[in-house]
Amino acid sequence: MKVRRPSPAQQKRMLTVILRRFPARSWAGTTSAFEALIETILSQNTNDLNRDKAMSRLESKFQITPQALSQAPIDDLAECIRPAGLYRVKAPRIKEISAIVLDRFGGDLDSILKREPTEARSILMELPGVGYKTADILLAFVAGYPTVPVDTHVMRVTKRLGIVGRNADYEETRMALENLIPAKRRLRMHLSLIRFGREICNAPIPLCPKCPANRTCPSSTTRRTTTRAVM
Repeated sequence: MKVRRPSPAQQKRMLTVILRRFPARSWAGTTSAFEALIETILSQNTNDLNRDKAMSRLESKFQITPQALSQAPIDDLAECIRPAGLYRVKAPRIKEISAIVLDRFGGDLDSILKREPTEARSILMELPGVGYKTADILLAFVAGYPTVPVDTHVMRVTKRLGIVGRNADYEETRMALENLIPAKRRLRMHLSLIRFGREICNAPIPLCPKCPANRTCPSSTTRRTTTRAVM
């Protein structure tokens, strides 16, 4: 039997309890737009630990500026960021993006984020390897716009909670969350959903008995009736 998706009121309650039970520290305002962009590229298809190792190695050899990285030899970039994985793809991408930011924007990526959010997002997504998530991370964490970046954890949790359907794409998921979450809570909610997705609602086997939303979540394995999971 297919489970009915929770009502908007129930969805809000589930998100609220997750926000309260899984607070996470924000790094918003602690880095420049360009540094945040490089870190986000390094984070693609890897975990935070490997990203941080790669970023630390990169910082030890180069200044994290468009000018420095655009002139860096690709082999040296690749060796620095090896811990992040896919380094032979990410190294030339970082070099190319750095050159574009230098040539098109005078090395000032922050100037893009001072524009209207839709315009800034569109410009950012013209950069190689920058998609919705990367652009939204810069908009949320650097520019302070009230958007909800959707990574793999946020996507998985949102579908399992029944907030969106199992085939929902990035934009559908982002807009559904933004419709439920007040603007001032969106950044914290993004971080809380990631933490919740890592600690409880993880990919292989979710820890439903420990989930504070398990009585409402349509995917919960602790429900008394036999149900079909949303995801």
